[in-house]
Amino acid sequence: MAKLVLSFNDQIVREYELDQEVMTIGRKTDNDIHIDNLAVSGNHAKVLTILNDSFIEDLGSTNGTYINGEKISKHALQNGEVISIGKHEITYVNEAAEAENDDFEKTLIIRPDAAGMPEEEEADQKIEQSIGQIASDLAQSGAGGSGSPGDAVLKIMSGANSGQELQLTKILTTLGKPGVQVAAITRRPTGYFLIVVDAGSSETNPLVNGTEVGSQAHALKSGDEIEVAGVKMTFFLV
Repeated sequence: MAKLVLSFNDQIVREYELDQEVMTIGRKTDNDIHIDNLAVSGNHAKVLTILNDSFIEDLGSTNGTYINGEKISKHALQNGEVISIGKHEITYVNEAAEAENDDFEKTLIIRPDAAGMPEEEEADQKIEQSIGQIASDLAQSGAGGSGSPGDAVLKIMSGANSGQELQLTKILTTLGKPGVQVAAITRRPTGYFLIVVDAGSSETNPLVNGTEVGSQAHALKSGDEIEVAGVKMTFFLV
């Protein structure tokens, strides 16, 4: 299970397992993670966990929320990332997700050294679709239901990993590169849908069959061509 490790002056204060969908962080005592410090707002931030993926959202705090030194509004968390809130640091630990992503990175994650990608990117970190909307979208779809849309795969059509395939076995599969462009494919009883998570520094949202995806979940059909963060892939039902 993923967890958050709260530290102050390089000393671990407490560890919190992400065992509920939403956990709040702030100075008020009713927060799930209570930080009694004036640099922390009463309701500072919240963390949403969907299966094995977690997202953090700043709740309009006075001093801001930072990830590895960069101020964020909403952000998809990666194993080992450090959240800075006032003088406190919170490390996101999710080794299971990192293990799952080993194969994923070989196929879909766009690394700075990938062909055609600059070595440095200015990570805007702004997520176009709010974390709350993503959770609501999944809940309303009946993602936890007993129905099944059948198996599906993504085949990479461009870049250094062209020709490789990824089986879509999770309810939520993220695609792209944080700060550049991130999307997710959700597996629902009624089918597979593409949602925009983070438009990042891209001027447009991800594309399906050459058309920009909007803020609503986009239903996928077998043979659809998807482009996320410059990488083209084809969606197949098998």
